Amino acid sequence: MIIIAATPLGNPEDASSRLRTLLAEANLVAAEDTRRVRRLATDLGVAINGRIVSYYEAVEQSRTPELISAAAAGSTVLVVSDAGMPAV
Repeated sequence: MIIIAATPLGNPEDASSRLRTLLAEANLVAAEDTRRVRRLATDLGVAINGRIVSYYEAVEQSRTPELISAAAAGSTVLVVSDAGMPAV
């Protein structure tokens, strides 16, 4: 399963409980900026247990097959955006 999730634009406390759960439980987290998603998780008191990979415009084409393969193999793939939902 591939899930696209928005991150809070300002206050980390605006994060939904679903985002908190997904950050902790996803097998693979694809983020525009891996440093930001790690910081967000820290601010939320959540440990990201899955693998974190970068996923931004310059690498989307080369990284997408990996995300699809992981999902097809049964992994939960979480794609997070730094600025709300521009990915959609």
